[in-house]
Amino acid sequence: MAAAATAATAAAATPSFSACPTSSATRLSSCSTPLLLKTTQKPLHITHSKNPIADVISTYKNSTSSENVPFLDEDDDDDKPREECGVVGIYGDPEASRLAYLALHALQHRGQEGAGIVAVSDGVLQSVTGVGLVSEVFNQSKLDKLPGDIAIGHVRYSTAGSSMLKNVQPFVAGYRYGSVGVAHNGNLVNYQSLRAELEEHGSIFNTSSDTEAVLHLIAISKARPFFLRIVEACEKLEGAYSMVFLTEDKLVAVRDPYGFRPLVMGRRSNGAVVFASETCALDLIDATYEREVFPGEVLVVDKDGVRSLCLMPHPQPKSCIFEHIYFALPNSIVFGRSVYESRRVFGEILAAEAPVDCDVVIAVPDSGVVAALGYAEKAGVPFQQGLIRSHYVGRTFIEPSQKIRDFGVKLKLSPVRAVLEGKRVVVVDDSIVRGTTSSKIVRLLKEAGAKEVHMRIASPPIIASCYYGVDTPSSEELISNRMSVEEIRQFIGSDTLEFLPIEKLQKLLGGDASSYCYACFSGDYPVQPTGQVKRVGDFVDDGLSGSVDGGWIKDTRKGARVDVAKLEWKKEIFTS
Repeated sequence: MAAAATAATAAAATPSFSACPTSSATRLSSCSTPLLLKTTQKPLHITHSKNPIADVISTYKNSTSSENVPFLDEDDDDDKPREECGVVGIYGDPEASRLAYLALHALQHRGQEGAGIVAVSDGVLQSVTGVGLVSEVFNQSKLDKLPGDIAIGHVRYSTAGSSMLKNVQPFVAGYRYGSVGVAHNGNLVNYQSLRAELEEHGSIFNTSSDTEAVLHLIAISKARPFFLRIVEACEKLEGAYSMVFLTEDKLVAVRDPYGFRPLVMGRRSNGAVVFASETCALDLIDATYEREVFPGEVLVVDKDGVRSLCLMPHPQPKSCIFEHIYFALPNSIVFGRSVYESRRVFGEILAAEAPVDCDVVIAVPDSGVVAALGYAEKAGVPFQQGLIRSHYVGRTFIEPSQKIRDFGVKLKLSPVRAVLEGKRVVVVDDSIVRGTTSSKIVRLLKEAGAKEVHMRIASPPIIASCYYGVDTPSSEELISNRMSVEEIRQFIGSDTLEFLPIEKLQKLLGGDASSYCYACFSGDYPVQPTGQVKRVGDFVDDGLSGSVDGGWIKDTRKGARVDVAKLEWKKEIFTS
């Protein structure tokens, strides 16, 4: 009788969930009434870390000594938004950590600053994390320390300072009922208020990552069993999050109600369940793509199978359109669409909307290639490889004492004179951010003999920063927020310049157009940021005093250019 009463009490205390739809016509059933978990001794978690001495920070910029060797940071000439993270989770495969390692290789484009894997063996969570590429962090001996059939992994991008080892995920924490590991892709726009509230109640933070707040919320939750703690914690989060959690016996995947960042589910032939940021990771480890994790969905995988719950009633999805423009690999399926096909059609639209007499079409590799192919096919003009990208350039490199103009761009992009000389050239790129790299590319092409250079950009102008897990500069640094198209053309030195019209982009998406986020093109944010800005891209996460030139955007009219608040503060810059 007492047991029955206890079970009834637990059932009554269990929140009710609506099931997430598998399509517009069908819905998944929620899991059965959770059972109370027996309190056990808290398992250990073991961490193995690697922090290479050859770190990524150059002292040259902050020194006036003529004796210092000048270093050029790769980021100086890498004028692109950056996807901050990629995640993977695997349940039910005896080589889970090795498969996670391979999946992270496939997701390396989503983050190059740090990588980590957590695996479960005999009820113990074991972790290996490090600064650098996946191939630099892991080797055979490191993977041998990660036995077990459940694992999660993470690759991250952030600024040099905030790439410190303590911020490399997955994070592992112990609490009174066990241990939990988490890997997060996204950004919480209410992180500072959450952290302040948690610290007010005694929480102590070890990192400057917003992901750590999620662990604190799980630890203080009184919900049972464990996955209901995740649900309760996520109900307090605002912003973008696609996360994978693991415990001693479960793998849990969660996606925010707006579905800003991608997360897909697949299965291997042996029945192992795989979650990943992109389908390219599934392809590499021979997992079959099944479906997306739906916005607002919680998927729990354990010995009883896969259960689906809805986190909360979810609004109209607002998936990041930049996944199709730039972030994702062309061979991935993202938000149910082929990235390759999207980019090819973007190029076709540019050719139809902004034609120009030309002799050859080239791309800014690698992200502009597919759009350039679409442009060339539609225009009936040959596509050629007019720029060759070097894939062997490190993060820092030594510059000769006699300065070379456009040194950073020349290291990475080499013009092919035989393709360009005397030609009217259309060059297709995916986006223009600050405009500095575009101006250098135009100059390179003209120096290589191009008669005319016509820039075609396979996205609308970027006028606003992203606060949902993408590293973009402050709005005042975005050239399209400060200049007209003609002014940008003059700045970069091209003969003509055209962008992909946003109305044509939305027309291409058809009935799905309202399910995408266009905040970087319009300044209209689905979830309004609160508190101070999370600035990414420019500042060192070391807790030192600094003048932060930028802030949460002020309230703006639709379509208006974004006005940025000026803030002076003495805070760490928080990134996930």
